[in-house]
Amino acid sequence: MPDVKTELLQGTLDLLILRSLELGPTHGFGVSLAIRRFSREALQVEQGSLYPALYRLEAEGWIRSEWGVSDNNRKAKFYHLTATGRKQLRLETENWERVSSAINFVLGHA
Repeated sequence: MPDVKTELLQGTLDLLILRSLELGPTHGFGVSLAIRRFSREALQVEQGSLYPALYRLEAEGWIRSEWGVSDNNRKAKFYHLTATGRKQLRLETENWERVSSAINFVLGHA
């Protein structure tokens, strides 16, 4: 499905970013690749959405960043999940499960 773009519900991108960083620190492009890989190529996060979200999550204190060197020997900002971010990830995951369950229930009874 490389040509299919899927719009994300507001707040869903935050959940996906937090989840990808739960696996360990990575740079923005790595976050984007993880989301794409985890979604079996169904979700592609554009830079214009990803980086503002990363900055917002950092301002919230859910992630932190530090400069490092990427695998291809380039300077890159690496993002890490904070303890507050782990707590937020749990809350966001629980909320997503409630909402998606309710939507599935409605769709099954429509």
